[in-house]
Amino acid sequence: MAQAGGEGFRRRLGPLEAVGLSLSVMAPTMGMALNVTLAVGAAGIAAPLGFAIGTLVVGLVGLSFIFFASRVTTAGSGYAYIGRTFGPRAGFIAGWCMVLLYVAGGSGSAALVGDFLSAALDDHGIHLGAWWLPVAVLALLAGTALAWRDVGLATRLMLALELSSVAVIIYLGVRILMAAGAQGEVSLAPFHPDPSVGWWGVGYAIVFAVLSFAGFEAATTLAEETGQPGRAIPLALFGSVVLAGLFFVFASYIQVIGFGLDNMKALAASEAPLNTLALKYGNVHIATALDLAAAVSALSCVLGTLSAGARMLFVLGRAGLSPAMARLHPGYGTPTTAVAIVALAMLAGVIAWAPFVGPTDYYDAVGTIGVLALIVAYLGVTVAAAVHAVRAGSRLWLTLGMLGTLAMLWPLYNSVYPVPAFPDSLWPYLVVGWIVLGGGLLLLRPQIGRSEAR
Repeated sequence: MAQAGGEGFRRRLGPLEAVGLSLSVMAPTMGMALNVTLAVGAAGIAAPLGFAIGTLVVGLVGLSFIFFASRVTTAGSGYAYIGRTFGPRAGFIAGWCMVLLYVAGGSGSAALVGDFLSAALDDHGIHLGAWWLPVAVLALLAGTALAWRDVGLATRLMLALELSSVAVIIYLGVRILMAAGAQGEVSLAPFHPDPSVGWWGVGYAIVFAVLSFAGFEAATTLAEETGQPGRAIPLALFGSVVLAGLFFVFASYIQVIGFGLDNMKALAASEAPLNTLALKYGNVHIATALDLAAAVSALSCVLGTLSAGARMLFVLGRAGLSPAMARLHPGYGTPTTAVAIVALAMLAGVIAWAPFVGPTDYYDAVGTIGVLALIVAYLGVTVAAAVHAVRAGSRLWLTLGMLGTLAMLWPLYNSVYPVPAFPDSLWPYLVVGWIVLGGGLLLLRPQIGRSEAR
């Protein structure tokens, strides 16, 4: 597969910007405001144990990405990695699935910007009501403008936004630990299976932990814009998983301890656990800061998914899907056509779907759709790493690739069985339909992948 330099991309980024993109797509603050309650509902007090094991699981998958990122320095991520092993047309399906993840994740996050902002204002008696929708549109417009002009500025801004929002949760966590320590309530019990659900509950919580890492691979889409990508991108992938994993374990632990080990039903049922803890261990101003931090994290995710999704679409366009998608702006060096297409797709969902179900349910629906598509791509990358390792005669990487594949089969299985209630039961079929559409494009555009062939 072609390894040529970026065909117009400018190598002006470093590991820091690559980490910024991955963290922004994962949106750790937003994830901890939404996913811990789900993990607690599955594992009880052992939710932090689920996040700790989930970090190891994602780390196994991350090793397959690192395996390829050190060898394949193009921007195609899953497309390039799978294509190198099974051919570019197989890689196209993986890239096509990742486009769905980025569009879905960014669109859902845009809806949550207004929702979190509304929650912050509600603390002070100001009610936005339906104004979350124009806020979502403004978030998309702002993200598009930044992704359009300067990826260096955008990625640094993403990192600053995400770290500032993470800092607010860490501050609350320190307050909770100090208060719990003074009362002798700090415990290691959250790192042991809850007797009421056992290891089965921990296993189910791992699904929500893995979903919290969705998008960690986004840094790979910057491979053609980063200096020394064979070293910088693997470093960014490793750093993103480690930093996010530590934060997820910490954030889940302080929520369990903050609510109290005997109060897990209340935590599992809470719609705004961090807000509740801020009012309990701080004041309304900290609660407002947390809501604003979550809104900032959601905005950062919009910008990150726009940037990553556009680059993935650019690569597919360059591979033969559409020459128009493979155009770079002569001044900014960004894939502006692809940015516009991804932004319009996100906007279509926000306008045509979100108002009828509300921002939270919309995020849950499109998030599930995106993650199902992503699991398919992750499976492809881990299998490709194992096969490539066999060809290279590396038993170590073969073992790691196989372990990564097994690790991804668990969240895939739990996402489709037991069969979710309607309308969630429709989302796997929608993802299958998206994959079939990608296969149809391969039939209609037989030139796809030929320019990338070895």
